[in-house]
Amino acid sequence: MCEQSIEADTGFKQKYWLRSYWPFVIPALVVVLGVIIFPWLFTIWMSLNEWKVGSPTVFVGLANYLRLPNDPRFIEATWHTIAYTFLSVLLPLVLGTFAAVVFHQKFPLRGFLRGLFIMPMMATPVAIALVWTMIFNPQLGVLNYLLSLVGLPAQLWVFHPGTVIPSLVMVETWQWTPLVMLIVLGGLAAIPAEPYESARIDGASFWQMFRYITLPLITPFLFIAAMIRMIDAVKSFDIIFAITQGGPGTASETINLYLYSVAFVYYDIGYGSAIALVFFVLIVVLAAILLYLRQRMHWSEAGANA
Repeated sequence: MCEQSIEADTGFKQKYWLRSYWPFVIPALVVVLGVIIFPWLFTIWMSLNEWKVGSPTVFVGLANYLRLPNDPRFIEATWHTIAYTFLSVLLPLVLGTFAAVVFHQKFPLRGFLRGLFIMPMMATPVAIALVWTMIFNPQLGVLNYLLSLVGLPAQLWVFHPGTVIPSLVMVETWQWTPLVMLIVLGGLAAIPAEPYESARIDGASFWQMFRYITLPLITPFLFIAAMIRMIDAVKSFDIIFAITQGGPGTASETINLYLYSVAFVYYDIGYGSAIALVFFVLIVVLAAILLYLRQRMHWSEAGANA
């Protein structure tokens, strides 16, 4: 009798918990449907229509998607996006790792210098863009003044098609290298001191300790930093738009800027929706590649340790 009463009481509590649970879940489901799922479904529907502002919608199926491979401006924007993303991930990873190794050492004013180093990450993108626009100015910019001090010719920076993307990458690197440094610092703090002590006893150099101890142990943190930077760089818009608006011409126009022009300058909502969905798939594919590489590395480490 006692066991039956306990089971009955437990069943009653479970039913009561389920009844009391749904009133809290339903608002969250409504928000998810309204804020995330519905906009994507509506975007998919728009991408299947020819829809320009002020004109009626006409169902065209996959015509907007078939138009993309034959659009030279979209192809050019894709290559710009790939180049910009690759450099904006690689340079902060290298410089952020170097900065983390430096700031992991003990020296006077280390905490103050760390705080100073991460300040670019806190600045607003528009403020950063305005400051760097002045720095890049061919006549009055400080960069050309510094080049003149060492006898190098002045550069056009963001005002020349050949240097505009490297110049924008310089801004991205300046702003987000501190983020990589913070992530790698977390990895360095988790490394035990015993491997380094053994390496010093064996006469290993600083580079050998970094190559065979530090780098393998912080690699998972580097993958995390690379994924965060990749997702952020591939959809970068504000700094590029504020500095160059995609210029000169279309030399710095990425997919994000081209999408903005198509949807909100030319008001071609259907074609812009197709670009948005392709852009989303590109981000997912790049993130999946990094996750796959991280997983393969994980199993390789597990097999090696076994």
